[in-house]
Amino acid sequence: MLLRTPTSHNFAAAFHAVPETEIVGVFDLGEQERTEFVSCWQDVWSDLPTYSDLDRLLGELQPDLLCIATRQTLHADQIERAVAAGVRGILCDKPLVTTLAEMDRVLAACENAPLALALDRRWAVGYRHLRQLIGEGLVGRLSSLVAYGLPNTINHGCHWYDAILALLGDPEPIWVSGELDAGDPSDERRQIDPPCRAQIGTEDDMVAFVTCDGPKGPGFEIAGEEGRLSVYADATRAVLWRQGGEQSQALTLPAPVGDWPAGVGMVEDLVRAVREGGRTACDIAEVRRATEIGFAIHSSSAQRGARVCVPAVDRQLRVESFPWGNDRP
Repeated sequence: MLLRTPTSHNFAAAFHAVPETEIVGVFDLGEQERTEFVSCWQDVWSDLPTYSDLDRLLGELQPDLLCIATRQTLHADQIERAVAAGVRGILCDKPLVTTLAEMDRVLAACENAPLALALDRRWAVGYRHLRQLIGEGLVGRLSSLVAYGLPNTINHGCHWYDAILALLGDPEPIWVSGELDAGDPSDERRQIDPPCRAQIGTEDDMVAFVTCDGPKGPGFEIAGEEGRLSVYADATRAVLWRQGGEQSQALTLPAPVGDWPAGVGMVEDLVRAVREGGRTACDIAEVRRATEIGFAIHSSSAQRGARVCVPAVDRQLRVESFPWGNDRP
């Protein structure tokens, strides 16, 4: 938030890059953080009011949009309060919540208000291009997908699950089976939300495999009846193998233009959804699927990898990511 160019999680710069939006106030529990934000942006938004009380900000400023970049332990309460106060659209950082019961509250609150969860691959040009090609039959009817490099099961895992489902055409997940990999017990952050190895079954009989193995960053192997697609380095490179062919073919993927175009895209999408009465590219349907999968994998691991139906998993199971910032539990 204290950088002037859009970069990952720098939502203030993403809003600044969209002319239809203007930041009218900032909430943070820390006085120092509020002061630093105002100092960074004072020549853009002069006399910017700051608040240590979210309800006061909502009541006095009555914003159309709210960007929530707090820890996920606070998201459900803050989203409910915002919608009740008249906020028309919400951009929320990941992960969404600490329990599926909290997720249910968020989805109910946002039934008539667009929610953009910042799973930015929904707006990334490489992923969007690949999804179009796959949908047009690049490898024929899909059968399976393998995703590599999962760093943890929920905190970043939601990015992986959402990208998997998007590449597969957004089928409904119906079961998972998996086990956590706790690894080094002295690594406190890893113990809170470990990575995993898991299977995800979908309504159209596809199976996706996700693993913490492999190089850092999302990579995918997508198999279909007519070929196989390898996607590398977070959808910046891809190679196609055709069924019966002897050679592979490198695909040309569109390169991102500008600084964090996916972040700017999510803000533009939220503005459009509010104005036109629609939903965003990562709204309550996509949010529900990506969130339920991570919690279902935790439930499956507790049962030694047993197959767990989605969404019939424990709504009270609580999984936090590592503490950060000055947010109180």
